[in-house]
Amino acid sequence: MLARRRTLPPLNAIRAFEAAARLGSFKDAAGELGVTHGAISQQVRVLEQWLGAPALFRRSTRRVVLTESGATLLAEVGPALDRIAAAVRHHIERQGRSPAMVLRVNALATFSLRWLMPRMALFRAMHPDIEVRLTTSNDPVDALPEAFDVVIRGGPDAFHGFVSRLVLSERRLPVCAPALLTSLPLTDIADLSRHTLLHVTSMPRLWRDWLTLAGQTGLESAAALTFDHFYLTIQAALDGLGVAMGPTALVADDLAAGRLVTPFPHPSLPARSYFAYLPEAHQADPPSLLFCDWLAQQGQPEM
Repeated sequence: MLARRRTLPPLNAIRAFEAAARLGSFKDAAGELGVTHGAISQQVRVLEQWLGAPALFRRSTRRVVLTESGATLLAEVGPALDRIAAAVRHHIERQGRSPAMVLRVNALATFSLRWLMPRMALFRAMHPDIEVRLTTSNDPVDALPEAFDVVIRGGPDAFHGFVSRLVLSERRLPVCAPALLTSLPLTDIADLSRHTLLHVTSMPRLWRDWLTLAGQTGLESAAALTFDHFYLTIQAALDGLGVAMGPTALVADDLAAGRLVTPFPHPSLPARSYFAYLPEAHQADPPSLLFCDWLAQQGQPEM
């Protein structure tokens, strides 16, 4: 006997519909599912086209309201998704494992490469049940194209709908590879005139500001190299290409290991601190709280 073939709509569309219907908002549904507002709207259109008239929602400026047809569908779809989730959870628990919690994190690229990634093994060892999905960008917190549980940016700043927590503070000062000082010693700040200074395009005044603070306004370097990312500037310093203005928090591991040195510990430029920004609606979620507590612990200065 042939098994009856199921007639199923696109399952991603069903998930988008159920979240939007339950929350009464495409925006909130996008935040829950970790996609864009546009993606939710598109998936709902796909489902409505697949089902045919009548429409599932009545749209308004800020909210969406279920039609009678939409409410009827939600009454069936909601419990069905709950049963699927329960079946998956029971299957995982029978294998002696806990269901993994997904934490979506977006951070600055240099911060991720130089500070966060070297420490992620520690977090995974402490919380193996939390799956961190890390992406990088420089977009403002409130202009990201999709929703995240934790966004790490400079601060302190205020963004509507977000709360912030301090991660770590830093300053900026010259750093270079130890071997560079063997061939061209730096005993006085004026000796920088014999060196190549490493710059980053996003902060073109960094060296000028530091030299002004150090009382060397008119100093001209022997050469200059400019990079479009801070992490490339730091890597160039590690490779002995010149002297960089190093963010203290992001070069701390290299200084401790002797891969970089600070020829002039003073003066140092103030810099914006790093903050974790969390959506207000999810600020009490356990994975987000655990991750932010861990970030703050890792960011504490060593005594």
